Amino acid sequence: MRKYAFAWIGVWVLGGLMAGCSSQSASSDLQSGTAPQSPGPKRLRIAVIPKGTTHDFWKSVHYGAQKAADELGVEIIWKGTLDETDKQGQIKLVQNFALEGVDGICLAPIDHSALVPAVRFAKSRGVPVVIFDSGLDGPENYISYVATDNYRGGVLAARHLGKLLQGQGNVILLRYQAGSESTEQRERGFLETLAKEFPNIRILSENQRVSSDAVEAKNRSVALLQQFGQQVDGVFTVCEPNNRGMLAALESLKLAGKIKFVGFDSDPRFVQALRDGKMHGIVLQDPVRMGYLAVKTLVDHLRGQQVPKRISTGEYLATPENMDTPEIRRLLFPEKLE
Repeated sequence: MRKYAFAWIGVWVLGGLMAGCSSQSASSDLQSGTAPQSPGPKRLRIAVIPKGTTHDFWKSVHYGAQKAADELGVEIIWKGTLDETDKQGQIKLVQNFALEGVDGICLAPIDHSALVPAVRFAKSRGVPVVIFDSGLDGPENYISYVATDNYRGGVLAARHLGKLLQGQGNVILLRYQAGSESTEQRERGFLETLAKEFPNIRILSENQRVSSDAVEAKNRSVALLQQFGQQVDGVFTVCEPNNRGMLAALESLKLAGKIKFVGFDSDPRFVQALRDGKMHGIVLQDPVRMGYLAVKTLVDHLRGQQVPKRISTGEYLATPENMDTPEIRRLLFPEKLE
C-alpha cells in the first residue's frame, strides 16, 4: 500500500510542476505583450472557368486572373474545356468544383441558358459565382457580371464600317455559335445600328454561324464570298476564330484589302493585317482587366464587401490611324499567361 501512495504523491507533484510551468509561460507571454499564436485565416481557393483555353484572349484573361490572385493572396485553379462548344464539359466542371467545396467560382459560360442549373447548384452548395465575359440567364443565381459591353462593341463596329463605306454598299455578318450571349450582343448591336444609322447599307447575309474552329470559319467565309462575289463591300466578324477564318478566306481569294473588314478581338496576325491594310478596324476588349476584376470582385464578396451587380471592362476601336498609340497598343498586345 505504501508503494502505491508514493506513486500518487509523485504524480501530484509532477502535475503541480507542469501547471506551474504553464502558468509561468502564460505569465511570461502577458508580460512580454505577445499572445499565444493561432492559425491564420484560410487561404481562399477560387476556380476560374473560361469558355476555352487555347485562344490568345483566354491566355490574357488568365494573366489578369493570376495577377489578382497574387495581389490578394488567394489561390486560383484555372480550368476550362478545350472546345468552346463543350457545354456539357463546362457544366461538369462547375458541378465538380461546387462538390469539391472551393470558396468561389468565376465562370465564362459557353451558353447563357444551359449553364444556369449548374450555377444554381453551386449556389445551393454555398459556393458563390461571378460571371465574366459572357452573360448568363437568372441573375439571382450569381454575385456579379464582369464583362465588356458587347452590344456597344457591335455599335462601334457598325459605325466604323458604315463610315468606311460612306453609308452605301453591301455587307456580310459572320455570326458565332448560338447561345453565346457575348457574341449575340455584338451581332445585335451591329445589325440594329446599321439599320438605324445607315439605311442604305444592305445586309447580304446575317444567318451563317460557325463554332470556334477557324478552319470551319474559313470554309464558310469562302462560300459566302464566292456566293455573293463582287456585291460584297464589307464584312464583320464577331470573335477571334471568325476573324482568323475570314482573313484566310479573303487572302486565298485575293480579296484582302479590297473588301472593308472589321473584326472583334485581337491577335498578332490581325494587328499585322491592320497595318497591311487587310483589316480596317478591330473592336477590342481588355481581357487582362476582365480576368483581374472577375477574381477581385469574387474575393471582395467573400471578404464581406458589397460588390456591383454589373461591372464593365470597356470596349475600344483600333484603326490603322490609332493603332500605335499607347492605350490601343496595350490592348492590341495584351499580356498573356502561356
